[in-house]
Amino acid sequence: MTDVARNRRPGPRLEEVARLAGVSRSTVSRVINEEPYVSAKARDAVHEAIGALGYSPNQAARTLAGNRANAIALVVSEQGSRVLSDPFFAGVLRGVHAELAGRRVQLVLMMTTQQDVEQDVVGYLSGGHVDGVLIVSLHGQDPLPLKLAEAGVPIVVGGRPLVGDGIQYVDSDNFNGALEAARYLVSTGRRRIATIAGPKDMAVGMDRLNGWRRGMVEAGMAADLVAHSDFTPDGGAAAMAALLAREPDLDAVFVAADIMAMGALRVLHAEQRRIPRDVAVVGFDDLMIASTALPPLTTVRQDVEQLGRTMTWCLLGQLAGEEGLPPSLLLPTSLVIRASA
Repeated sequence: MTDVARNRRPGPRLEEVARLAGVSRSTVSRVINEEPYVSAKARDAVHEAIGALGYSPNQAARTLAGNRANAIALVVSEQGSRVLSDPFFAGVLRGVHAELAGRRVQLVLMMTTQQDVEQDVVGYLSGGHVDGVLIVSLHGQDPLPLKLAEAGVPIVVGGRPLVGDGIQYVDSDNFNGALEAARYLVSTGRRRIATIAGPKDMAVGMDRLNGWRRGMVEAGMAADLVAHSDFTPDGGAAAMAALLAREPDLDAVFVAADIMAMGALRVLHAEQRRIPRDVAVVGFDDLMIASTALPPLTTVRQDVEQLGRTMTWCLLGQLAGEEGLPPSLLLPTSLVIRASA
């Protein structure tokens, strides 16, 4: 008998088997219950770990079979009031739900902030209630992905995380999408082009800002008209007002999210600026609100539902022990031209 087997606590624990095998708890349960969708490599590793820990397969099966939650969590790192009113999050949720259809896997929706991570969130998510976690809207140095990874919980992040090398993520091509928007505004003859950028502590905000800057630099134009906002209509309105106060003669603005563009349009209308004759406006996302805006909004399209679906596909692949999953995926964007620019 190995030292590991002699020193283990009474009764087999799924976490011990998973840790020794280098796989998720869900994969261990699948192997023990002789379920499909587990690679040969993962299956062999689990059997070796069970043998090293001194478990009989029958005993392990009886004890571990009930540990699979058949559920995943979608964690949105924002206040609940914002999540429920923002069409971006609704699109991600639709994509996740569509990918889970027919799989008999339940979805747990959680809305949290960084302050919650040290309290109940990590404990709940690593306590066997869910088999894996999807995370969206991370800010700054949010420790949630790292803490879950350290706890052995399979995770996929929506958007490039600012910390945590090796954490799998799915993102849209924010840099090139913003670059295409900037190039388009330049091509229409605009010469004083501003941007309303996203939060400074989010990769999506940084990437879209840098794409716009690249477009300005390659056109030999100033990249100084920048105002940051918080992905809300009111934030977009405040940023637009600040830009107009600073540069009344600006003739175009790239807004890093459609929902902020709604606020920017509101201010431009109030200031009696004709759109696009006086000020051209380009957004990002191509949410439903873009096509119904006045005037309809030219915007960079990202497939938000596909983002949710792809994140879920990656997580289910992890849970099934699939080999060769990409460490990151970048989904394409495209410019949709409407009446605002």
